[in-house]
Amino acid sequence: MKLVGSRTEQALREQLIVSNKSLCEDIEKAALLTYIRKKFPEVETAYTLHWIPEQEEDFYQILINGSIVVNMEMPRSAQKSPIIKSVLSIPQYKFGLSKLNQIKLAVAMNLAESALRLGWKLSGTDE
Repeated sequence: MKLVGSRTEQALREQLIVSNKSLCEDIEKAALLTYIRKKFPEVETAYTLHWIPEQEEDFYQILINGSIVVNMEMPRSAQKSPIIKSVLSIPQYKFGLSKLNQIKLAVAMNLAESALRLGWKLSGTDE
């Protein structure tokens, strides 16, 4: 999908940048970032495409390095371990996505590509 610089794209870009910053800086997300790094040591960029908070766990869809989407369940209890539900290629993830979510994915992939090209690495509280 070609990006055209629309207001929708700009709003999604801002949302994705905030989600990336939250993942890196929010102390409450430190366990999530640590787990992602443990399971995907090659991670350089990560953008939260979807986050669904529930009572006992949170569900995430995270774009890693602009190339895979990880569906995971993050328990709120420290006694329970996170669960990776699936790891999808971009074509697998894109299948059946709404137009808005396709735009969001394209914007996130563009952000990841730019960050990787500029040599920006995912920072965070566990470094």
